[in-house]
Amino acid sequence: MSDLSKLIRPWDKSEVKWRVGSLTKDKKKTLPLAYVDARVVMERLDEAMGAANWQDRYEFHGSRIICYLSIRIDDEWITKADGAGDSNVEAEKGGISDAFKRASVKWGMGRELYELKCKYMPIDAFNQIVGDPWNNLVKGEIPPDNSEKEEAERIAKEIEERKKEE
Repeated sequence: MSDLSKLIRPWDKSEVKWRVGSLTKDKKKTLPLAYVDARVVMERLDEAMGAANWQDRYEFHGSRIICYLSIRIDDEWITKADGAGDSNVEAEKGGISDAFKRASVKWGMGRELYELKCKYMPIDAFNQIVGDPWNNLVKGEIPPDNSEKEEAERIAKEIEERKKEE
């Protein structure tokens, strides 16, 4: 049985990773960016919808990759799409992963990550963030946890009820 509310549930801190974002002019500090791995998104889709109730397909347009992420709801496939270019690491594979994650955001997954703002943090000689970005969020930011789960479930139920009324 599918449960759309599970799709939009905020990611747990343990599922979130951080990467180097914008660098200072001297290249000694970065604005960390939060993200989740594509496999975590796949696990969420499996958990919420069931493995047989979602599918992805890709189109390549030059260096751009478009992911079409479809979810079966009441025996109807609904598709949302987004794209990305090749990434800096394993260009084509990374682009596919990025396009998939961007398409998942269209379904409500991970939108809260865009709201997390970190202060500049030092990076080491290997271009890795020094310290824990969770401890360096701009004042007022709330790390994602499952405290917003009830609100996500309420919104998803409203969506389901509206669909039934149609």
